Amino acid sequence: MTKANKRLLVVDDDEQIRELLTFDIAQSGYIVDSASDGESGLKKALDNNYDLVLLDVMMPKMNGYDVCKNIRLIKPKVPILMLTAKGTINDKTEGFECGADDYLVKPFDVQEVLLHIRALLRRSESPQDDSNSKEVLRAGDIEILPDSLEVLVLDKKVKLTPTEFEILYCLMQHLNTPVALATLLNEVWGYGSDEDVRMVRVHVGSLRQKIENDTRKPKYLHTVTNVGYKLTPFGVLEGV
Repeated sequence: MTKANKRLLVVDDDEQIRELLTFDIAQSGYIVDSASDGESGLKKALDNNYDLVLLDVMMPKMNGYDVCKNIRLIKPKVPILMLTAKGTINDKTEGFECGADDYLVKPFDVQEVLLHIRALLRRSESPQDDSNSKEVLRAGDIEILPDSLEVLVLDKKVKLTPTEFEILYCLMQHLNTPVALATLLNEVWGYGSDEDVRMVRVHVGSLRQKIENDTRKPKYLHTVTNVGYKLTPFGVLEGV
């Protein structure tokens, strides 16, 4: 699918920001719809097929977190980029836990928004979503199911967000090998930035809560000090 066929939805109650984003994104070759509140944004997101949703947090009728949760229930694979003035780590964590894939804090540069859009769209077209989508990838105690964005750990099925799935998929390509934070940023998000290291840590923390019985003593997803993370699929503690 070419850029001209990509359809995006901008949901923001700030008219100036909404119109600026709609214009600049359309000028970049995308088809863009918009909504001015959470309720109408959710309706549009569910009634239409969008390749990506840009979502504000503080909006009338329904906040962005609730919109994100509801989109994820019905359309688990659509990329969601949150655009908000709420930029603390707790705010970002809440957004990611609701299912957001990426997060930009206002004020932002439009070129930065376009960079994140391209990265999310490129990731959504990764090979595991095409001819290999029916494949089940297995290693030790862990199976990942690309078509449903689920993971099986010792036969216990857990639903992942698209970003959590991509992180786990990346780690499974480097089993028992430390993967640097910069590598995760490049392979999962498609770009690198020191400022986004915290974003990786938040997503990994959420993923760890889903696949580990005790996050304080992880069996599978280990932190490698001053490097990044390592996946040990057979649940062997290795003192890292």
